[in-house]
Amino acid sequence: MEDRHDQEEIYSQRIKAGKRTYFFDVKATRGQDYYLTITESKRKLRDDDTFSYEKHKIFLYKEDFIKFVDALQDAVDYVREELLTEEEVAELDRPRQYEGDSFNRSEDNF
Repeated sequence: MEDRHDQEEIYSQRIKAGKRTYFFDVKATRGQDYYLTITESKRKLRDDDTFSYEKHKIFLYKEDFIKFVDALQDAVDYVREELLTEEEVAELDRPRQYEGDSFNRSEDNF
């Protein structure tokens, strides 16, 4: 893996979700090989009443994008069709605007 300073960030999107924030960052290596990092950042309260952030990161390489998106969509479809009630699906389909985001949830396939 290349040194962290050699990575060029090309695109970034942040999604706030309660105590969690998700970051989707497209980066390029010096050789212009593209990949995506998906980071979950969760705010935790310490014993001294200060906050820390627990982070988990996934590196997704361009050759795996289609397989990843297909598997994610299959999993989401399974949950929607097999596990959720009609009311829960309707709630997921309800249009909503997210803070700092320029898209509507109803436009997603979730």
